[in-house]
Amino acid sequence: MPQDAIYVTQPSMPPVDEFVPFLEAIWRNRQLTNGGPFACDLERALAAYLDVPFVSLAANGTLALMIALQSLRLRGEVVTTPFSFVATSHALRWLGLTPVFADIDPATGNLDPAAVEAAITPRTAAILPVHCFGRPCATAALQRIADRHGIALVYDAAHAFGVRQDGASVLRHGSVSALSFHATKVFNTFEGGAVVCHDAEIYDRVGALRNFGFVDATMVGATGLNAKMSEVHAAFGLLQLRHLPAALEKRARIADAYRAGLGDVRGVTLFAPAADATANHGYFPILVEGGCAAVHRHLQDRGIVARRYFHPLICDMPAYRGSVPPDALPHARRMAEEILCLPIYPDLAADTVATIIATVRDAAAPAPRVAA
Repeated sequence: MPQDAIYVTQPSMPPVDEFVPFLEAIWRNRQLTNGGPFACDLERALAAYLDVPFVSLAANGTLALMIALQSLRLRGEVVTTPFSFVATSHALRWLGLTPVFADIDPATGNLDPAAVEAAITPRTAAILPVHCFGRPCATAALQRIADRHGIALVYDAAHAFGVRQDGASVLRHGSVSALSFHATKVFNTFEGGAVVCHDAEIYDRVGALRNFGFVDATMVGATGLNAKMSEVHAAFGLLQLRHLPAALEKRARIADAYRAGLGDVRGVTLFAPAADATANHGYFPILVEGGCAAVHRHLQDRGIVARRYFHPLICDMPAYRGSVPPDALPHARRMAEEILCLPIYPDLAADTVATIIATVRDAAAPAPRVAA
């Protein structure tokens, strides 16, 4: 790929001189980890920004998801989506839980509540949906299913930072939610993540689990992990929060440009915005009727690195092969063949966006098509 390639994402970076005072403070107090002042400040700032009771930082999103699941002391099967990054299912496997894949809603890419209901057995301990591309799941329907069966509902909210549903944080749903602050995400701390909790007991349990399971200075109460966020990462997160509103505005403008430029392309379907939600525009997925491989190659050949999120399905990867019959999950399989995420990040220039739009249009015949 040429040096001037246009990648699907690029980390949002504040001015480096603004980060220097944070580093100087770390050098002065010499506390690098173990719940230092910047980590504590970031937890409070994120809880306020996200409008949730408790935020517990972690070293990355996968560890955050593992700790979130472990805090509920689950055993058995977990109904989840095959249309996600592999970390969603890996977290289950690492904890000895069995992922059971259910099909998705073809209009949203999120778990279909009816498919979830059909997948529940006496061994089911929880449901693990993903707010795919930041679009909220059918939260009310999934909660009714969880309540009816007396099982936990844990959200992989890696894509959903700052997303609001019905005027309130989408993170208010479920028993716990896990966030990712990876460099590719809307909000990043270089690398990092967090668990969103709704009560002090779970928050304390999560805090112990991310620190080897220590419940006091000497006693270990559970099999925990070393999943603490460093002070350098937390300080970067505090700085990032200052610049986040401007970054989100830039993302929204890019998404609007894509919608205006691609809404009439024959064979290309744009995901309809959720009527009940405020988006963070972390991704811009399109569906290419009949399969996106040719359009993907067309873009790649011109230095535009769009990504086939998520292809192949998790259940079709070697580590999970055989977990579902080949003819199962028809909606997920179709979406995996058709999905293509276009570049979107705050520093993506308007003329570059115009080039991407023209390149996609060049790969298909223009004609009106109603968005899903």
